[in-house]
Amino acid sequence: MIQLIVLLGLLFASSTVSAVGADFDGAKVITYFGYASTIELTNSSVKVVLCPEVGGRVLEYSLKGKNSLYLSDAEKSWKPGDPPQGSAGRFDIGPELVIPQRKILWSGAWKGEIIGPRHARLTSPDDSSTGTRLVRDFVLDASTTKLSCTQTIHNISNSTTEWCHWSRTFAVGKGICLIPLTQPSRFPNSYVMYEEGSLINMKPEDPNIRVRDGFVEILKAPRKPKLGFDSYAGAIAYLAPNDLLFLKRFQTFPDRVYNEAAGLTVSVWYPDGDMIELEAIGPRERLQPGESASFTEEWWLAELKYPENSEADLNALKAAMEQLK
Repeated sequence: MIQLIVLLGLLFASSTVSAVGADFDGAKVITYFGYASTIELTNSSVKVVLCPEVGGRVLEYSLKGKNSLYLSDAEKSWKPGDPPQGSAGRFDIGPELVIPQRKILWSGAWKGEIIGPRHARLTSPDDSSTGTRLVRDFVLDASTTKLSCTQTIHNISNSTTEWCHWSRTFAVGKGICLIPLTQPSRFPNSYVMYEEGSLINMKPEDPNIRVRDGFVEILKAPRKPKLGFDSYAGAIAYLAPNDLLFLKRFQTFPDRVYNEAAGLTVSVWYPDGDMIELEAIGPRERLQPGESASFTEEWWLAELKYPENSEADLNALKAAMEQLK
C-alpha cells in the first residue's frame, strides 16, 4: 500500500498544464486549494475549475460564487504526494460490475490544456487494464450557465472494447433529486434499488421516494443509497439546499444497448451524508482498435428556492428546466 501511495504521488507530480492559449478569453491556469495546475473557465456569473492533477475532474461549478459541487475537507487540504481524493465532479467509464480496476484513469495525473475561449481539455494517461485513453472537453458558454462536458473513449488496445460513459458527479447533499420519466418502464415502480451484495430489487418501496406528475422524486436519503432508472428523458434535476437547481441534460438512445446490469440510463447514489451522486450513463460503445466514441452532458445552473417543507414546486421546476436550453 505504501509503495502504491508513493507511485501515485509521483504520477500526480507529473501532471502538466499547457500554457498555450492561456490568453484566451475566460480561461486561465490557477492554483486552487492544494492544486497548482487547475484550469479556470469563467463568464460574468459562472466559474468552473478543472483538476488535471487527480483524475481529470471538475472541482467547482458555481453560480455567483455558490458551488453546486461537493468538495470534501480532505480535498480542500490536499497537497502533492498525499493520497488521491475523489470528490466533486467525477467522470468514469463502465459498466460498473465488470470493468477492471483503472486507478490510472480514476486518480492518476492527467494532461490539461487550454484550447480556446472558455474551452479546456483534459487527457488521461493510457490505461492498459481497459485498453483506453480518455479525453474530456469542457466548454463554458459565453453568457449562460451552460457547461458542455464531452468525454471521448479511445480504444488504444489491440482488441475490441465495450465500455460506456459513466459520470459520477458529487453535488451538495441533502436536496431533492428529480428524474423525469418516460413510458413504458421495465421497472414496476419506475426505479430499482441496489440491495446488499449484487442483489437488485426490481420492485422497491421507500417512503422517501415517490412518483409524482411525471417525475421520480427522491426527497431524502432512502433505505439503500444506490438507485437506478431506465428513463429516456435524458435529464437529471437536483434542487440543492443552497438554493441552486443543478440540471444535467444528455442524449439517450432507445434502440441501443445499455450494458449496465439493469440497463440503466441514470443512477443516483444518495447516502445519508453531505453529498449526492448524480450519474448519467451512456450506451455501450463497441470499439475496434483505434476507434473512439464521445458522449456529451450539458450542465446548467439556476437560482431556485429550496422549499422549507421539502415539497418541490414542480411547475416552477418545469418552468426553470424549460428556460435552461
